[in-house]
Amino acid sequence: MSRQAAPEPEVDRRRDAERTRVDILDVATEEFANQGYSGARVDEIAARTRTTKRMIYYYFGGKEQLYLAVLERAYAEIRAAERAIDVDQLDPVAAIRRIADVTFDHHEAHPAFIKLVGVENGQRAENMSHVARLVDLNSSAVDVLRGVLARGQQAGTFRTDVDALDVHMMISAFCFFRVANRHTFGALFGRDLLDPASREHYRTMLADMVVGYLGQR
Repeated sequence: MSRQAAPEPEVDRRRDAERTRVDILDVATEEFANQGYSGARVDEIAARTRTTKRMIYYYFGGKEQLYLAVLERAYAEIRAAERAIDVDQLDPVAAIRRIADVTFDHHEAHPAFIKLVGVENGQRAENMSHVARLVDLNSSAVDVLRGVLARGQQAGTFRTDVDALDVHMMISAFCFFRVANRHTFGALFGRDLLDPASREHYRTMLADMVVGYLGQR
């Protein structure tokens, strides 16, 4: 019985390096989300990843570069979830509802993403505005919507005076508010926006709202 060849040392080193990099990004995401950019400490990230500050700088270059890597990965994850929807196989209304559902689910499952967006807005997007890849990543979401809207307009299902970026904003705003404003909304109105009992109500409400806006007047 032949023995399986042992992995090459170089392959092992690459795997270890990738695991370390992912581990650093996971912890850095929590640190930046909870402490903000100014409050986050690379020493704390190093301690929680059982690595060194020097090693983090080796992988990412510095605190700012690490923060941008965290942002890029966070946005890449939601854009990947959107790209995974086979919108071409869905009629325009079903495609819009599916995009809204995926955004709703992702925002709920990734509260750190919501916090990171808040951190960057607090800094007036001074960091991300200099990263072309972030612009390219997020343009893809609007491109997908633009294609779905065009099909719906050609079919006479959607009105023609709508803008894909407005629809993206509409979906994102609802999903973002529900997570980001959970505590303040609850304190003011006594309603938990993340109450599991209300989840499907809000999920359906979002899709209905967007489809209703797009419908022919």
